[in-house]
Amino acid sequence: MGETVYTKDHEWLVIVDGVATIGVTEFAQEQLGDVVFVELPEIGALLTEGDEVAVIESVKAAGEINAPINGTVVAVNETLVDEPELLNSSPEEGGWMFKVTLDEDYDISEFMNKAEYQDYIAVNA
Repeated sequence: MGETVYTKDHEWLVIVDGVATIGVTEFAQEQLGDVVFVELPEIGALLTEGDEVAVIESVKAAGEINAPINGTVVAVNETLVDEPELLNSSPEEGGWMFKVTLDEDYDISEFMNKAEYQDYIAVNA
């Protein structure tokens, strides 16, 4: 399994063989509270870094998920449509949101490792 990396928008990515599995972090789900609805991107959608690709609604707020990287959606976690609470109970495992095949020019160094992310949320929480 690839290394997990993190964004400043509280998303995680695991990249294996040019495919990134993407979801929201434990910290993000704690901030959202109980998740009640998830809207996922369409398979085949072309993503551009920064574009809105998904929506999460909780009892506290609604938030957009922005594409952390350029690529094409190749899978979505359909289980989240019927069980959005998986984002609360297993945000970094069973609660993954979508998978993207990456453009060849992606740069993993723009993301944070776990220690860097923990430092980031400690300062910016």
